[in-house]
Amino acid sequence: MSAGPAEAGGDAGSRSPGRATGTPAYAGLLQPAELPSEFVLLRRPGADGVLPADVDGRPVVELLAGPVRELAGLDDVPAPDDHDGSPVFLLVPYRTAAERGMRCREDDAALLAMRVHDHLRVTLQDPGPVDPATSRAVATGAFDVDDSAYEETVRRVTADEIGGGEGANFVISRSFLADIPDFSVAKALAVFHHLLRHERGAYWTFLVRTRGRTLVGATPERHVTLAGGVATMNPISGTYRYPEGGPTADGLVGFLGDGKESDELFMVLDEELKMMAAVCGTGVRVDGPRLRMMAHLAHTEYVISGPTALPPARILRGTMFAPTVVGSPLVNAFRVIARHERGGRGYYSGVAALISRDAHGGDRLDSAILIRTAEIRPDGRLRVGAGSTVVRHSRPAAEADETRAKVRGLLGAMGVGGPPAAHRPNAGGQPGTAAAPQDDPRVRQALLARNTRLNGFWLGPARADGSVDGPVAPHAGGVGEASQDEATVPGSPRVLVLDAEDTFTSMLAHHVRALGCPVGIRSVAEEFTLDGVDCVLLGPGPGSPLALDDPRIARLHAVVRTLLAGSVPFLAVCLSHQVLSSQLGLPIRRRREAHQGVQRRISLFGEPQRVGSYNSYVAECDRDVLTSPELGVSVEVSRDDRTGEVHALRSKRFSSVQFHLESVLTQNGRGIAATLLTDLCGQDR
Repeated sequence: MSAGPAEAGGDAGSRSPGRATGTPAYAGLLQPAELPSEFVLLRRPGADGVLPADVDGRPVVELLAGPVRELAGLDDVPAPDDHDGSPVFLLVPYRTAAERGMRCREDDAALLAMRVHDHLRVTLQDPGPVDPATSRAVATGAFDVDDSAYEETVRRVTADEIGGGEGANFVISRSFLADIPDFSVAKALAVFHHLLRHERGAYWTFLVRTRGRTLVGATPERHVTLAGGVATMNPISGTYRYPEGGPTADGLVGFLGDGKESDELFMVLDEELKMMAAVCGTGVRVDGPRLRMMAHLAHTEYVISGPTALPPARILRGTMFAPTVVGSPLVNAFRVIARHERGGRGYYSGVAALISRDAHGGDRLDSAILIRTAEIRPDGRLRVGAGSTVVRHSRPAAEADETRAKVRGLLGAMGVGGPPAAHRPNAGGQPGTAAAPQDDPRVRQALLARNTRLNGFWLGPARADGSVDGPVAPHAGGVGEASQDEATVPGSPRVLVLDAEDTFTSMLAHHVRALGCPVGIRSVAEEFTLDGVDCVLLGPGPGSPLALDDPRIARLHAVVRTLLAGSVPFLAVCLSHQVLSSQLGLPIRRRREAHQGVQRRISLFGEPQRVGSYNSYVAECDRDVLTSPELGVSVEVSRDDRTGEVHALRSKRFSSVQFHLESVLTQNGRGIAATLLTDLCGQDR
């Protein structure tokens, strides 16, 4: 292998004396026989977001080599070498989420770390097509769960889990299985080379070879990155499967107008905002939406970024795993998956990560979600996991079709289905060529329209300290009349946020901090004191407010009773609103159709609002004012005059809302929060 000159710029990591501060050295053409026993081949965007240019018509990839060892947990992840900047490559299986207390089915997928001793850029000798024996073997493979069983699982999850209030969406997976005869690294290289040539839109295209596993794939989805103290996540959801002739503008417009597809994206955006609000604390910003055009299908995506001081291993732990491959709320989604999937997920929906140093010694992290990935054992046993996001109006047959579409690219790379049918989206603007369908003005307009009804708090300019620009807006008396950009709460009351097992609380805390209030977060299951607390914010959570045999629900009822009997004002959201309503004597019923990830127009104390709902239960009331002699309070009720469904409650000492004021689906969330907290904590109380 001939060595070439190093080039400046990009990530640290070349094997040279002292700290590596440039792009890994280009080392020429690599022959398969030169590969070590354990290695990683990786094609990914550089720091500028652009893939490296080809050399002599061949794609340039990174070669990482070094010793691989199994780790007991993320606490054991080594740091990049402080002397020469040598990076660390990680394979994080799905079961690692048990470190966060998530429920996972056990399997033998190991948490692996490579201390990278050699980090080079190379081009690959074309290994030729996948051999016919491999293609024949893969063609005879099948899903471990057949279509009828998978569709029945989708029906049960929709009716029992989503309908029962357990969550908004759940990603249910199955695995395509086959046996490759005489499996070798040469066969893996042929698949990898095909993906390099024919798959488009991948974030990482990779081949990982260890003694116990080979992973090869082309994943579209970044997990989380860290560069210059800024963390970034990239929620992707919604799937447009190309017709036989490739993508069309009409097809994209129809896809972007599909309510199910947009609901999926908004729900995973909310869920990843929860993670980023916890990882970053302040200054989180959302950009998008965008289209991700791949070889066989397209997705919609957003990009979320914000400043953080956390090291890479803690960022990885705090973001296990992406809701796009698990569901929401996250804790309960793991439970639902464990109830309905037949076994462990292996590396599917886990993470591959590269941790390194920048030129100034700062932490860098690049990571990708392990989807569209083939996992191959030394004996040739092939497994390709694929899942579909189940929501309240899922069609079981369509969800099964989606899992097939998601494995098609990898199966095509293995020679299944004849010659590759990948459709490379036209860049447009070339003489003699048609414009790319994604550049059609109707497509661009449909994308822009996605944001017009969303919460501008998350879409506005990032503020590193969470503060607001401009003067403090006066409180005008109406709910949400305070400016979305300028709203604050006079007096900066100290707010305790109680987490009822849905990390929407991190987003609530982000909103409240931006209003100028100091915030603390505690689990509702913990003992806490109200000393020094001016207001309590009771967060949302999964489950039924009537399930008093659930210790978490029983505890939430007890906390509400304590707050009602005390003097500290409080605001309750979603599940906590239902518990408060129950304590006030209002009947609670399960909705005939769950409102999970739904934006609705309601009249909130006489003012029209667009709000985001994640609920399967509602309180009902037949009057506009409740009186409670025991509590000595009068409670104003905002409700649907036709159905009696309660949208919100307010009194001098407490308020509550059924919707999620922190969600991207609540258009004026910050203004509503400012008004409710000012009413509760204002100096004229």
